[in-house]
Amino acid sequence: MRILVAEDEVALAELVASGLRGAAMAVDVVHDGLDAQERLALHDYDVLVLDRDLPGKHGDDVCAELAATGTRTKVLMLTAAGSLDDKVDGLRLGADDYLTKPFEYPELLARVHALGRRSQPALPPVLVRGDLRLDVTSHVVSRGDRRIELSPKEFAVLAVLMRAQGTVLSAERLLELAWDEHADPFTNAVRVALSKLRTKLGEPPVIETVPGVGYRI
Repeated sequence: MRILVAEDEVALAELVASGLRGAAMAVDVVHDGLDAQERLALHDYDVLVLDRDLPGKHGDDVCAELAATGTRTKVLMLTAAGSLDDKVDGLRLGADDYLTKPFEYPELLARVHALGRRSQPALPPVLVRGDLRLDVTSHVVSRGDRRIELSPKEFAVLAVLMRAQGTVLSAERLLELAWDEHADPFTNAVRVALSKLRTKLGEPPVIETVPGVGYRI
């Protein structure tokens, strides 16, 4: 999943982003509402984690304007405003979920996962291609009876390929879906990640290269 975190407390924003990246998500971070709106116009995010009290443009305005576009991006309001009226107002503005500060990180992660599932076409929580099995929720990958340990980025790339259900994805598309906005479009990160994945997944090969086009499982 690709996530945008809009939070003006820099330390908190980086803490949230670091945790989500550790869960194999691509995460961009902004610290004001105007930057959030700009990123939302440029990228197709699965989930926006949105602080309400943002400088530049209030989070409420960002949420309401985003909802009016009919986007598939789901909004999780993350805010200190925790009264019942605050929650009702946030949901009426178009937020899909509401979490108050302080919060427990496992709950934040679970809510982001749940919203991410709703932002995409319905797929089972366990993806299977032949003898390859990927559990999106528990982050467990296995092939036959062998469990395979993957880095968060390797897991993200494999999940994107398996979700594509046989569709060929270009290196550029993989970079867009599994990396954040700071990824160099001329980097060999995709090739390196695929090489490591192929080694770990073993024989017979499951990732096919379509010359001049991209990759598929």
